[in-house]
Amino acid sequence: MLGNIIKIGFRVLMRRKFFAAVSLSCISFTLVVLTVLVALLDHAVAPLPPENHLDRTLRLTSVEMSGPDNRTSGNPGYAFLDRYVRTLPGVEAVSILSEQATAVSYVGEQRVECKLKRTDGDFWRILRFRFLEGGPFSAQDDHDANPVAVINAATRHRLLGDGAPAVGQSIDLGGRSFRVVGVVENVPADRAIAFSDIWVPIGTSPSQQYRSEFMHGFQAMVLAKDRRDFPRLKEEFQQRLLRVELPDPQAYDSMRGALLTSYEQLPSELLGARPGESRLGQFIGLLGVGMLLFMLLPTMNLVSINMSRIYERSSEIGVRKAFGASPATLVRQFVLENVLLCLVGGAIGLVVSLFILNWIGHTGLVPYARFTLNVRVFAGALVLAVFFGVLSGVYPAWRMSRLHPVAALQIH
Repeated sequence: MLGNIIKIGFRVLMRRKFFAAVSLSCISFTLVVLTVLVALLDHAVAPLPPENHLDRTLRLTSVEMSGPDNRTSGNPGYAFLDRYVRTLPGVEAVSILSEQATAVSYVGEQRVECKLKRTDGDFWRILRFRFLEGGPFSAQDDHDANPVAVINAATRHRLLGDGAPAVGQSIDLGGRSFRVVGVVENVPADRAIAFSDIWVPIGTSPSQQYRSEFMHGFQAMVLAKDRRDFPRLKEEFQQRLLRVELPDPQAYDSMRGALLTSYEQLPSELLGARPGESRLGQFIGLLGVGMLLFMLLPTMNLVSINMSRIYERSSEIGVRKAFGASPATLVRQFVLENVLLCLVGGAIGLVVSLFILNWIGHTGLVPYARFTLNVRVFAGALVLAVFFGVLSGVYPAWRMSRLHPVAALQIH
């Protein structure tokens, strides 16, 4: 049965090649845009190296202190994270890391700017970087403020060249010499927690004032032993916020924030949520509505084309109904034919999407990013193609299936 429907569907498409080309163009363009969007979102939040443990990781990137006449929000400070997050019970590891900064180095007389991140030893336990040379620095290096650094492959090329091994060589960062202990693969810039060009111990900060700061400049990762511990950890953190000792009790009397997964954090940042607010449900709703609205116009065009195509087959419909074909059978056939058309358009769209994603990667809009069509993106594109086919095929099929056999035969 399905094989016959596929054969009939291809014959119908070839009967009116112009309409088929218009339909495929409409379908392909729509699915290209949606597939590229899905691929970009997947690249930003999916568990990709070095964030292999993303399914067990919570993050704290912003907090807010408020009082009767004051409100301050931004990144938490090292002192707050060290006291109220690093000591969370029953976790595998907690890492404190700085916000991204720019470090200046010189190769001869050429000025080279690199992204710099200060981290602790647990950073390398939570994130699984692939080391091309050497290894990470340790918690002891952070404690002793040893001037050591891990660099990525691009920075090795820019600062040290590709000749001799980088490990053991020194690089100048802001007038201070750091010894390279490891070289890792480049991490895409849209992986904000993991991304940098150079990583050095927090203890090497020029000033030790950060150790007493409650707000500013840092964030944290919490690696749970099991994702089922997330509710307990989130609740424990909220209880700690209720008991927090604020640095200026006269100006501030409460503090808010939340441990969030990567899936919760991205929507909160995009929608401008206050610290502690998860906008995941709202983001999914807006994304779904946006995708439906984007598909509405091409769906209406495809419905119009399908109506014309089905009216051309009115004699076939009349004969089949006269011989006992039920409306449900006809609807099923026409919808499956339309889904087949959308799958063909989807296949074309996937090929075009692959070229567009490669082009985006080579433009350098997202440093070090290489966008691909993985299994998740392919499955998403397949679902969208089937949904588009059903959405644009049900109404024309239902209209024609309701025709009386005599009326169907008289349309021509």
